[in-house]
Amino acid sequence: MSNILSLIGRNKHLFIDDISKHDSRLQEIIERSSFLVLGGAGSIGQAVVKEIFKRNPKKLHVVDISENNMVELVRDVRSSFGYIDGDFQTFALDIGSLEYDAFIKADGSFDYVLNLSALKHVRSEKDPFTLMRMVDVNIFNTDKTIQQCIEKGTKKYFCVSTDKAANPVNMMGASKRIMEMFLMRKSHEIEISTARFANVAFSDGSLLHGFNQRIQKRQPIVAPSDIKRYFVTPQESGELCLMSCIFGENRDIFFPKLSESLHLISFADIAIKFLSDLGYEAYLCDSEEEARELALTLPAQGKWPCLFTTSDTTGEKDFEEFFTDNEVLDMERFVNLGIIKNSESFNDELLQLFELTISTMKDKKSWTKEEIVNLFFKMLPDFGHKETGKYLDGKM
Repeated sequence: MSNILSLIGRNKHLFIDDISKHDSRLQEIIERSSFLVLGGAGSIGQAVVKEIFKRNPKKLHVVDISENNMVELVRDVRSSFGYIDGDFQTFALDIGSLEYDAFIKADGSFDYVLNLSALKHVRSEKDPFTLMRMVDVNIFNTDKTIQQCIEKGTKKYFCVSTDKAANPVNMMGASKRIMEMFLMRKSHEIEISTARFANVAFSDGSLLHGFNQRIQKRQPIVAPSDIKRYFVTPQESGELCLMSCIFGENRDIFFPKLSESLHLISFADIAIKFLSDLGYEAYLCDSEEEARELALTLPAQGKWPCLFTTSDTTGEKDFEEFFTDNEVLDMERFVNLGIIKNSESFNDELLQLFELTISTMKDKKSWTKEEIVNLFFKMLPDFGHKETGKYLDGKM
């Protein structure tokens, strides 16, 4: 693939000034420290692992549920950076499992633990069963791994959030907002920081990553014409997480400042640039049927069938934001990184209600999506949930 920056309409990395200014300090801290990266074989996780690995940590262990992605991570790291003096190991484990708990009991001594695991897709809220797994992965696994860090004497816990946690309109964003509430409860026992950031361009499972898949399979490109998003590169996502982990104070949430470099761009515009870089002209189709049919012949003519439509799926947010009006900001400490400063504020009774209600549902092995949505509204009274009855599974 050509330069990701040009595809998302930029010519400069977002955090180059902040990384350059603080790199010697990053190097010094990482060289003497031990790290555990959870969800380390996903797109953001791999970026974080690379940022740590190339600074020669004393110990770097990586856990991820995907054995295949872990294999690719190791190949990528070895091919890019070679080897380090420290202890580098990977483990194909589910952090919600008994095996992971045994791993932590046997080898749980780390200075920094970074949790990048998450269910990130809006489509995951369409059925009650996947939705419950989202609750487990995004909220309860996070709470469990923090408690394990407290018991093991970990210095710092970092967990990735999402821009969609600010005034959430979908269950994924709301689950991360509730996760942030659980983080606040644990923050008096361990230092915690997090980050909210934009879409990671061409990350696994994303629409942009799907463009690559469609080209390889000679299939049409489909994208919403009315949805604009902020994008960061995989490397920038890793840099942002690492900066928050190392330099964030307790309860800080880091986010990228909006600037001329970070601006909104539509998926359709990126699709057109993407195809142009590959030597194809985007050919706009009127239906899925037309697009599928033309995929058999148009590429040979230097054109690629595209279907650009307005979005009507559940959970699509009209605009993106990294913070809300009532959050306190520090915009001075870094050049391109803003910080949300949080006090130790949480409603313990509400968090206990959430835990008990979910536990009761699980004990019965029976729950509905409506029950979970209603519980989310109890946790987040201003939750702007948008239900259209339509999901990505219902379209090309």
